[in-house]
Amino acid sequence: MLDVEFFRRWLTTAAASVEREADHLTELDSAIGDADHGSNLQRGFRAVTAELEKASPATPGAVLILAGRQLISTVGGASGPLYGTLLRRTGKALDDSAEVTPAQLAEALGAGVAAVAQLGGAKAGDKTMIDALEPAVAALGTSFAAAAAAAEDGAVATVPILARKGRASYLGERSIGHQDPGATSSALLIAALAATAGE
Repeated sequence: MLDVEFFRRWLTTAAASVEREADHLTELDSAIGDADHGSNLQRGFRAVTAELEKASPATPGAVLILAGRQLISTVGGASGPLYGTLLRRTGKALDDSAEVTPAQLAEALGAGVAAVAQLGGAKAGDKTMIDALEPAVAALGTSFAAAAAAAEDGAVATVPILARKGRASYLGERSIGHQDPGATSSALLIAALAATAGE
């Protein structure tokens, strides 16, 4: 079973990953975006970590909702609302349960990803974070490690894709050949989940 502490460790681990990979994310974003994806997420996850040190959310769902709220309020551009929606909708789907099973998390994360897709109007193959998150959710039924591998594969698979959503879509054919920064940061989030689970 996954409790509040598990979810706190997940987000803390994710924040450390973002901190470590911020320059790489910004480098990816400089090719097809605004060159601020790494710094934006760095600011957002620092706020999440700081808030988690002060607050005492009572349930796994409350941890995710708190984190989502911080990302929405501190991250500019599209990343804040998209990541905030992902975590808030996942948290709401977990309801008030004190502990959740990996299967319940997979279902809730699926609801979160669906909300992100609806908000951004994106689907798999559009060269967005959905390309990492959808396969991750599908693989969660197998294991956290399988989800992390699927997310990483999904992020890498965005390289040859023509962007159809977001800032990168303005570049048309020139978006081909670059890995999507949103899919890359999404893979970091899922990798942090697997690491938290010890996989």
